[in-house]
Order: sequence, then C-alpha cells, then structure tokens
Amino acid sequence: MVASTQPNGITGGGRRRSSNVFSQFEHKRIISVTHMIPYVACIQTKESQTDQQSQSQKHQTDDAIVWNLKPRRGHSALYAGIRSLSAECENFLVGFAGEIYYDEEENGNLLDQTQFTDQHKKSLQTLLAKEKVIPVFLDDEEHHGHYEGYCKTVLWPLFHYMLWDVVTDGREERKNWDQYVKVNSRFVDKIVEIYQPGDIVWIHDYHLLLVPEMLRQRIPDAPIGLFIHAPFPSSEIFRCLPKRKEILHGMLGANQIGFQTYSYASHFTSSCTRVLGYETTPKGVDTPNLVVSLGTFPIGIDAEKTEEQRKDPGVAVKMASIKEMYAGKKIIVGRDKLDLVKGVMQKLQAFEKFLCDYPQWKNKVVLIQVTSPALTESPKLERKVSELVAHINGTYGTLEFNPVHHYHNQNVDQDEYFALLSVADIGLITSVRDGMNTTSLEYIMCQQENHGPLILSEFTGMAGSLSSAIMVNPWDYAGVAKAINEALEMSREEKLVKHLQLYHHVTVHTAQYWAKSFIKELRANLVNQVQSFTTPYLKIDFLLNQYKRSKQRLIMLDYDGTLTPIVRTPNAAVPSPQVIEVLKTLSSNPCNNVWVISGRDQNDLDQWLGDIPKLGLSAEHGSFLKYPDTGKWINLTEDIDMNWKNDVSEVFRYYSERTQGSFIEYKQCSITWHYRLADPVYGAFQAKEMQNHLEGALLPKRPVEILLGKKTLEVRPTIVNKGEIVKRMLVTMPDVDFIICAGDDKTDEDMFRVLRNSELDEDAYFCITIGSANKKTLAQWHVTSPEEVTQLIQKLNMADELKA
Repeated sequence: MVASTQPNGITGGGRRRSSNVFSQFEHKRIISVTHMIPYVACIQTKESQTDQQSQSQKHQTDDAIVWNLKPRRGHSALYAGIRSLSAECENFLVGFAGEIYYDEEENGNLLDQTQFTDQHKKSLQTLLAKEKVIPVFLDDEEHHGHYEGYCKTVLWPLFHYMLWDVVTDGREERKNWDQYVKVNSRFVDKIVEIYQPGDIVWIHDYHLLLVPEMLRQRIPDAPIGLFIHAPFPSSEIFRCLPKRKEILHGMLGANQIGFQTYSYASHFTSSCTRVLGYETTPKGVDTPNLVVSLGTFPIGIDAEKTEEQRKDPGVAVKMASIKEMYAGKKIIVGRDKLDLVKGVMQKLQAFEKFLCDYPQWKNKVVLIQVTSPALTESPKLERKVSELVAHINGTYGTLEFNPVHHYHNQNVDQDEYFALLSVADIGLITSVRDGMNTTSLEYIMCQQENHGPLILSEFTGMAGSLSSAIMVNPWDYAGVAKAINEALEMSREEKLVKHLQLYHHVTVHTAQYWAKSFIKELRANLVNQVQSFTTPYLKIDFLLNQYKRSKQRLIMLDYDGTLTPIVRTPNAAVPSPQVIEVLKTLSSNPCNNVWVISGRDQNDLDQWLGDIPKLGLSAEHGSFLKYPDTGKWINLTEDIDMNWKNDVSEVFRYYSERTQGSFIEYKQCSITWHYRLADPVYGAFQAKEMQNHLEGALLPKRPVEILLGKKTLEVRPTIVNKGEIVKRMLVTMPDVDFIICAGDDKTDEDMFRVLRNSELDEDAYFCITIGSANKKTLAQWHVTSPEEVTQLIQKLNMADELKA
C-alpha cells in the first residue's frame, strides 16, 4: 500500500518528512518517467511474419500476438543516459506507449484506436515488462489535447521565446489544459502502481511538469527529480503563460530540478520569485513545503555508440560517394528541424553574406543543409527557405554548381548522416534558441580525422560547454560570415587543438555521465535535507493526548502567516469567519489561556480580534499587552527612549523614494519598511543595502535592533520581543502544564527560544513553525500552512466537546 495524507495535510503519527525514507533506504530502484517509451510497437501480420529480410527483432507473447519493437527515433541521448543507470540499480521506465502500427512504422499502417483492444494492451504490457518498461495508454483525445494541443502550441513555443500571435476565446486552450492535467495525472497513477519506499522518481521535460506536485500529494516522502531538456525562458516571457502558477507549483513538487545551463536555472528562480513570491538562491527555491535544489547538468551523447556507428562499413562507402560528388569543394554541413528557433533562415542569410563579402570562396564552398519536419508545421517558413535557397543559387551559382544543397523531409539514413558529418570541413549551427543540440556533439565525434571547426550559436544550450567552438550570434549575419571565413582559413595546428578540447569534453561528459551526475547530486541533496534543519511534522495524536490530560493550558499564536496567509498588502490580512469562530470556542474554555502575539499594532488587533472576550492580545512584537476582558492596552515601553525613530524614519524615507512599490508602516514602538509590492529582486537588494546602512551608522549608537521578516525590515527597541511576553506568561501562570506556541517567521523564534530554555518538561510544550520542514528553526514541529493551524484548533475544540 502507498502511504497517503488527508487532503489538508494533517496526518496522524506525524511522520518526519523525508527522514524515514531518505535515511533508511539506499535508493536501489529508479523510476524514470519520460513522455514516450523508447520503442515503437508494431503488430506483425501473418504476411509480414514470413518476411525473413526484416532487421527488427520479433517477440511472440503467450496470447499469440507477435510484436516488433523498434528503437524510437530521436532522444537517443536521453534513453542512453537512463539505460546506463541499470548498471548501478534496478531501473524502470514509465512512458506513453505511442501510436501502434501494423507491420512496420515506415509503411504508415497506423492501428486505429478502436482496433487496439484490452488484449493488445495486456500483451504489450507483458512484453515491455521484460524490458522494465511500463507503458501508459492514452486515447486519441487525451494524446491530442496533451501533446498536439498544450505541449506543442503553448509550452514549446513559450519555452523557445515564441509568444502566441493568435487571439481566441480561450475555449480550445482550456480544453487542452484539461487534457494536460489529465495526462499528467495518468502518469502519476502508473508511477504509484509500481512505487516502493525508497525509489527515486526521475521525471523528464515539459510534457510532465505537473507530475512532481501530483506525485508529492500521493506519496509525500518520495524522492523526486525533474530535468528540463528544453530552454527555460526569462521571467518576463514565462509570466505571459496563463497557467504560470500551476506550472511552477507542479515543478516545485520535486526535490531537485535540473537544467541544461545556469542561465535557464536563473530564469526559473526569477520566475519563482516574481510569480510566486518565494525566496530563492542560485542553488534552490524555498517553498512552504520543502527547499527545492537546483542544478546545471548539460546532457551529452552516448560517445561509444556514436563511435561504433561512425565506423560502420556503410559509412565509409557513403563518405567516398560524397567526396566524389563535391570534389575540390569545402563542405559546410547543417542539420536541423525546420523550426523557427533552429535558425535555418539566419544560416542561409549569413551564408549569402559570406559569399558576398568573401568572393574568393565563390564556387569553392558548398552548404549542405538537411532539414527534418518541425514540431509545429510551418508552410510559410518552408516557402521562405525554398525561396532563399533558390535566390542564393541563382545569384552565386552556375550551370555546373549550386552553392546551397537543401534536402528537406527526405530520408537521410544513419550511414549518410554520419558520412556527411565525417567529410564536412565546417559544422554550422545557428539556432536562435535551443535546449541541447546533439548534432554538434556527433559532429565532433565524426571529426577525429578531419578536425573541422564547429561554428555554434551562443543561444544553444551547449554553448556554455563547448568553449572551443567558434561562438556566433545568428542574428549577426556579418559576424557569422566572418566566422565561416576564419574557420576555412584556420591552420591545421589550431584546428587540432580546438578539436582535441571539444573531443575531450564530448567523451567525458557523455549521456551516461549526465545521468549519473544528476542522480548522484539528487541523492546528496536528499541526505543533506535530512541531516540539516529537518523539523518533523506535527504529531497531532500525541498533541491531542497531552492536551486532554492537561488541566491548565497556555496557547500562544502569531497572527500573519499563522492564523492568516501572508498577503501583498497588510490591511488585506483579515481573519476568516472560521478563524474567528475557532478562536472564540477555544478561548471560552476556562482551562485555556489563549493569546495572539503579533507584530500588528493595537488598532489592527482590536478591529479584527477585539470582539473575542476571552482572548488575550499582544501588539508590536511584545510592546503592548491587553489581558482578556479588560479592554485596556498596557504599554510595556513607556520608559524606553524613542528618539531613535526620527533618524530611522529618515533612512526609511530615503530608500522608499528610490524603491517603487515600497512603503513605511509607523507603529508606536517600531517602524517597518514593506517591499512586498516592489520588484522582488530589487526590493531584496534595497533591503540589504538599508540593513547595511543602519547597522553601520545607527545601531551602534542606539538601543535598537533590526528584524528581517517576510518582505519587511523592521527596527524596534532591543529589549522588546515576543520572547519577553512568553517569559511574562510563564511567571504569571505557574500552574500551566500544557503549552502550544505557533509562529512562522524569525520574530517567533524568540518565543521558541524561551520555551526551549525553560525548565518545562519537553512533552509539556509544542513549538510549531509554519512552513517548510527544512527551514532553520528552534521549533520542535512544523505544519505547512495557516489552514492547518486552523484545523489543529478545530481538533482541540472537538477534543473538549468529547471530554465534556
């Protein structure tokens, strides 16, 4: 059975997040989750079964269905990396089964969905289970809405910096989004079926961005990794996505997220800060539930397999044929999908600029450009490319020679492809946006004899890894033309040096190295999360037992972030009717002494909570007290010098004038600078600058201290804090035998510190922090949200009712 939590997250037994799994299991199994399985499944008919010429391996199951499993084209680096993990541990792969064919895929005999029976599914599942592959079966509507709809028309363009130019009423988008959610849920169902405690789940790419959070809800302690193979756009682009919050929350269900480059990881953290308001560092994102680690893991290729493929005897034959066809010519090779982001138009225009600026190479250089169909059809682009090729050949070609040879949508087999890369004098890649480009790596492997230079767009994911390539801006046609000329004129010695550096990277940073690095880093992060600052989840049953046995109770609650969620504007943090009701019931019990100890001023607390008769209040972090039923506030700071406020106000005004969206909140005993409405990055920077200013100029001379909160910076008297209120309560209530103290930020740590340093039995008090299990805190327990605090109070009230 798979462990699960109640919908709102409060569970009996209070499991210690992650520690019970991460520290006790050795992660002997890995479940890799990809959009597609690595095979194309074909059902063999009786006629094709007698064909002895087929190169594919046939498998007959017990139900007499004969299957032909062919390796799926594309994503070879991904599958090679995943397969390599089998050497260290048991490795399963979950993926969409894909379209099913009769006979052979290339014949186009697609099996109709109505013909694909449950018997077929069971038969294929049985066969794939031998390969430790678990298929997910989707109907045509699900697959179309998920992949053809949301992935290809929304996510893929956005991740490649292509905003939508079609205005619709949103119905189709909503339908596709629903299918995206449904398909991600189907994948989670399949993972849960095979999951065992201690398994690592590794999810891949933008097709499955909701799976981490969905799986976290189903299996809270699952170690989850997510790797994004595509680029991740800047926050200014990502914010255009209507479902931006849902996508980010989905991704942040993982323990670790990997990207191709540091810049992609940086864009992701910026989006988390600007869209969700989370605190981030270059290494991670601090969410309410856990700290999500971020890392850069540039993918490679299966170098050994590529070496084997390029040395196939068929390649040598094709090489000789190509050399004969282009005898005496320098060959520039490009191989791309005909997508806007692959930069084929930019490449052709730069090549035309090269022929114009360097006429000495006329009739001596040929560009062989191979293009395959795009993810999204673009007849307009195809037409433009064809017209530009014709224009270049018409302008710079002759009757005997054309400088551009374009092969589009033609079956270039493996031998021809590797032969082309092997005879080339230059590899030219001008993508305007790309996650990773295996062509560049395969080109380097094929150039061990020729040592041809690689010209690489700086906008590809591989640019940061292949530093010995000639980097170009594909939009700078003159710059690309100059790079082509430099590559053609490069000395043999320089070519050799650059090639050896590139070759070393490709053969060391392979697909296998990429996979092992990601899993190794994930395991290390899981251990670190357990060993450092892991606060166990509140054991609700244990707390209730202690509560029922006690006779005199003290319950102290913070307000913002504990009874109400953190909001962008302070005045909007109004308590819900449910919060008011549970506080009234809790404080009405004569055994309970209930206090709300807040940083709010007296007016806010009186307005929101003043009508609860038996509730005690403390305002401005312990500066003021109002005992239950008295209606009178007591100022605990009457004898404190407040002359410091003018100097601090002047500093606050200086930074507020220079930080758009920030504002100052004046309280009787403190001053708070809020920057929640400011740009999150600039606001945090200004807060740090202000802190340095105050610490250097004012704090050494004044009896005040700085308190950093959630998007706030507060200055208050040194002797005033919430811990002093707790001390007062313990002195005035010596008979208390049960204490709950709950809060969410640094100001509440003063309360926890007093209780932890007291002489009370540790089972008599419960210090509860609201937020991540991994945050630094003196609290003994944690819950994840204010809603769970409200539910806890409800359970206390129910316990009183049952006892009565």
